[in-house]
Amino acid sequence: MAKSVGSFLAESAHEAADTCRGGWKVLVHKGPSQFQFWIIALCIGIAAGFAALLFRKGILWLQSTIYGAEDLSRLHTFANTLPWYWLVIIPTIGGLIVGIILNKFTPDGRVRSVADVIEGAALHEGRVERKAGIASAFASLITLSSGGSTGREGPVVHLAGMIATWVSVRINADGITGRDLLGCAVAAAVSASFNAPIAGALFALEVVLRHFAVHAFAPIVIASVAGTVINRLEFGDVTEFTLNTGTALQFYQELPAFLILGGLCGLVAVALMWTIFWADDMASHLQDDLRIPRWLRPAISGALLGILAIWFPHIIGVGYETTSAALTGNLLLHEAIVFAVLKVVAVSITMAGRMGGGVFSPSLMVGALTGLAFGMIATAIFPDVSGTTTLYALAGLGAVAAAVLGAPISTTLIVFEMTGDWQTGLAVMVAVSISTALSSRLVDGSFFLTQLERRNVHIAAGPQAYLLAMCGVGKVMRTKDDPKAAPEDRCWEMVSEGLYVGGTATLESAMPVFENTGEAFLPVVKLGGEDAPPELLGAVFHVDALRAYNKALAATAAEEHS
Repeated sequence: MAKSVGSFLAESAHEAADTCRGGWKVLVHKGPSQFQFWIIALCIGIAAGFAALLFRKGILWLQSTIYGAEDLSRLHTFANTLPWYWLVIIPTIGGLIVGIILNKFTPDGRVRSVADVIEGAALHEGRVERKAGIASAFASLITLSSGGSTGREGPVVHLAGMIATWVSVRINADGITGRDLLGCAVAAAVSASFNAPIAGALFALEVVLRHFAVHAFAPIVIASVAGTVINRLEFGDVTEFTLNTGTALQFYQELPAFLILGGLCGLVAVALMWTIFWADDMASHLQDDLRIPRWLRPAISGALLGILAIWFPHIIGVGYETTSAALTGNLLLHEAIVFAVLKVVAVSITMAGRMGGGVFSPSLMVGALTGLAFGMIATAIFPDVSGTTTLYALAGLGAVAAAVLGAPISTTLIVFEMTGDWQTGLAVMVAVSISTALSSRLVDGSFFLTQLERRNVHIAAGPQAYLLAMCGVGKVMRTKDDPKAAPEDRCWEMVSEGLYVGGTATLESAMPVFENTGEAFLPVVKLGGEDAPPELLGAVFHVDALRAYNKALAATAAEEHS
């Protein structure tokens, strides 16, 4: 009996050892979802964390050098002591440098930001532009250092995206792997920027990848934690904002007020986004009408910002000093309202001038000011059932930012992690949910997705809208020598009738023609010059196009649910 038990234990131990050895081989050799990929995710997280840290330190160093301020957390207070002409000269020169950089190193003079990272994840297998991205990072660094009224999260996210792209190119990553690497880099960058590891991971999933696939969760969390460690090694375990007053929710009777605040913040967020887009369109029209050189556009915006800063220096830079003042209740009602309106104007001027930076930090400031103003009015009307005004400022901060980013989950967590106040979650969640529900009906989901829609990049509606644009007709067409090719005579007849697609076209342009005409196939031609006749390359069949589309949808669904 003892021998049989011993034999059984020995066999079990041997089987366990074989299982461990086999499992280790799987972890090392089976790719993205296993151990090897997690090591890559960790390395990307460290690299992106250092990139975010260096970007932030670069802003601090340049600001202290340019403005001469000793305490950069009180930059606009120090700016009050500067001669008025310096407040105009600094952002003007900064804008001129930005214009020269973008004009030389980007094809369109536009700064790359979060929207481009979302586009890269959806349409380009997790890749983003690198040459234009490097120029954008330097342009945003100068913008934020010289008084531009935007935030640092946009350029940091794209900077992290370039790191992920470099790795994806080196290892020849496929689409799923490339997107996961991109998510890792973004999570680490956001975490390192705001000391918010939970929100950083969820931001990458919610905003950039736009799904919560289980296979991507572990590596993204690993990278996010790595980015946070980099931040804390430099700045310690401290929150971005410090709340020095109680923000406890006093009574459940107060919750209806946060529902109203959420609706107000949704409208404020939409007003912020619409103002930015309107200002950008207006600036483009003026540039064309007045024939202003592209490189001069940021300098003009810088001059306008400088003139505005003479009377209202709080618009300079990221604006955390004013945001902190709102969260601690150290502003009057009229100051909160005026500062919120002016910040919207300043952000619109900065972004209309193509100066660079992101919208997250400005939305935090506008939200905190909106919430504070609302709270002052609400607590004055119903003093017996009201908590503190700073609770409204905190809820407003999250509600406007969530609506602008189109990311209620990650933004709510960013608010908690940046303030360290986890006791007021109910009020913040109510305001955030209402604001995002309202704003998403008035714009294309978020500021970033609306930016892409304005460029005719249709990502907001989901994969069913943009997958067609990813498949060229050349990939699915039947060539002239195919055994099942379309009749050549009929192809030329259709070409003469104007029923054809170009050789570089995508299924996005071919499918509507199929639906409108009912044709079984469309000729694919290569158009020559003015005198050269078109060249028939083949034909794309409706059934082949549908098959390719269904295959792409199935692959996307498999990735999102794996």
